[in-house]
Amino acid sequence: MEELILELKEHIIDALNLEEITPEDIDNDAPLFGDGLGLDSIDALELIVILDRYYGIKLANPAEGKAIFKSITTIAEYVVANRTK
Repeated sequence: MEELILELKEHIIDALNLEEITPEDIDNDAPLFGDGLGLDSIDALELIVILDRYYGIKLANPAEGKAIFKSITTIAEYVVANRTK
């Protein structure tokens, strides 16, 4: 799981051009939106693309994203349970 968490952080940093942030700067359980990492709705679309491109996961219901994208840990748990790649 730790390997997957690091991989997710690297994908997020690359996709969102977070050049000043390293994987170590992102707390696994910190909120990704709002006060945590400060992502917005456009960033959420990028997270959906990451899940599809690297893990073969297509979100059928975008409303699911709110719970899935709560933190790095929740994304990793979802990937482990649903990945096809």
